[in-house]
Amino acid sequence: MDSNTVNTNVLIIGGGPAGLSAAVHLANLFEEQQIKKRIMLIEKGKAIGSHTLSGAIVVPEVFKLLFKDRDFNEIPFDTKVVKDKIVLLSKKRKIKLPFPIPYMRNKGNYVASLSQLCQYMASVAEEKGVEIYSGFSVNEILYENGRVVGAKTIDTGVDGLGNPMLNFQEGTKILADVVVFAEGVRGTLTQALVRKFRLDENRNNQMFSLGCKELWSVPEGRIKAGKVYHTMGYPLMNEAFGGGFIYGLKNNKLALGLVVGLDYQDPTFDIHHAFQIWKTHPFIKKMIQGGKLLEYGAKTLPEGGYYAIPKLTVDNALIVGDAAGFLAMPALKGIHLAMYSAILAAQTIVEALVKNDFSETTLSAYERAIKNSVIYKEMYPVRNVRQAFADGLIAGGIQFAFQFITGGAGLRGRLYPKSDSETTKKLKNYKRKTFKERFKNQCDFDKEYTFDKATDVYYSGVHHDENQVPHLRVSDVAAFNEINIKEYGAPCQYFCPAEVYEIHTKKDGSQELRIHFENCVHCKTCDIKSVDNRISWHLPNGDNGPDYRYM
Repeated sequence: MDSNTVNTNVLIIGGGPAGLSAAVHLANLFEEQQIKKRIMLIEKGKAIGSHTLSGAIVVPEVFKLLFKDRDFNEIPFDTKVVKDKIVLLSKKRKIKLPFPIPYMRNKGNYVASLSQLCQYMASVAEEKGVEIYSGFSVNEILYENGRVVGAKTIDTGVDGLGNPMLNFQEGTKILADVVVFAEGVRGTLTQALVRKFRLDENRNNQMFSLGCKELWSVPEGRIKAGKVYHTMGYPLMNEAFGGGFIYGLKNNKLALGLVVGLDYQDPTFDIHHAFQIWKTHPFIKKMIQGGKLLEYGAKTLPEGGYYAIPKLTVDNALIVGDAAGFLAMPALKGIHLAMYSAILAAQTIVEALVKNDFSETTLSAYERAIKNSVIYKEMYPVRNVRQAFADGLIAGGIQFAFQFITGGAGLRGRLYPKSDSETTKKLKNYKRKTFKERFKNQCDFDKEYTFDKATDVYYSGVHHDENQVPHLRVSDVAAFNEINIKEYGAPCQYFCPAEVYEIHTKKDGSQELRIHFENCVHCKTCDIKSVDNRISWHLPNGDNGPDYRYM
């Protein structure tokens, strides 16, 4: 064994709610069964919670299960939901629905900072003997005879072309009996695993939304802690699926954001810009007037539902949480499902450790457990919801009504969506007014209530090392310039919520793409939405990216 290799029994890649739930529950089971094994968790963020962002409204029952040996009141939820309303917005007016939309009730749930929850979970895991290492990017799966045997952290001390510098350090190999992939949405290694073993065969294309979120400090009495609003309508058009959220927090804080499906067709649609326009609506603006922006972030969500979940096990490895797509539409909740998946994975891993058998045959008990769990119970009845809304909000709403009546089947049975990268239309083929045309008079940001992307990015705490291979890469620059820029108008300059992509016009009139990777908040939108998948997202150095505190 060389000095650059580490051995563990269980390697968990990712320190979000799923990875930490797996760690805590494994430690609980080890204690109960007097098992002496090593659990190691690797997180790429600067610290646990640094890369963790959600709305978030949390279903508490899973926390009671996971932390049954702790005082429930010590779990750092922000506040319990006291009021829950759906609001329809026109340009200037609002209508509060007198009834909740099915699956969207939040009574008994808690508003929370997922960053804070993950920090608490990590502290409990470490108390129980779990080794947690943050600030390390794991960018390579290790195989032996076609089986997963571990993973390797990224090489550091290289220049922009990948050439070793004086401070070069080869990444560490971590060998494990079993590896848990808990990387979150569009996990880099998870995608590689899915491709290698064709785990998405006969599955639907995953569908994604992008959420932009801000945390505000507002004047006292502006909104009651625990008061929750979800909005529909303005400024989204019929073909863009999504809506806004406003969550009252304690200590006069307010979380608000806009979440929009990435299957829209308009190549100029800009979710961050739409978010800023949404904030100018009188209903929202009155809540933040006199307030101060504290934090900003953006994150994608996996919304494809039950039919888009890949096969979850191979020899020596399992996939959990958002990396697998455990999110229920239209409730737009996945935290508790991610945690339940990790708990079931932990139970399967313990059985495998006892047998000393980590084959797919043994680990497949995890998938069977999911089909007999609350995950299936919540996801299967809404298995076609998100796909239906690919036909537009009106047609999707009609289909949703029939799905609700028929237990999810609807009128057409299983629906097969295109991938989000396929739905964008060329400028000449988009026959409606584009987003850019519709809101051409609302391009200025007052820097008081509305902000440009660069200003918002400042509030994400983002940082990237200058000396490294850029983690955002274009597969064919010539084709990108010819097709993505000329024919589509470079959608990346619009869909990115962090001003990473800039179109530069040269003196001869030709245009080229410039990438400011230092702005990236790791939402993965470019990896999902770029036409022909020309842009790919790779792991940067460990501890690079945003540094969320209360998101």
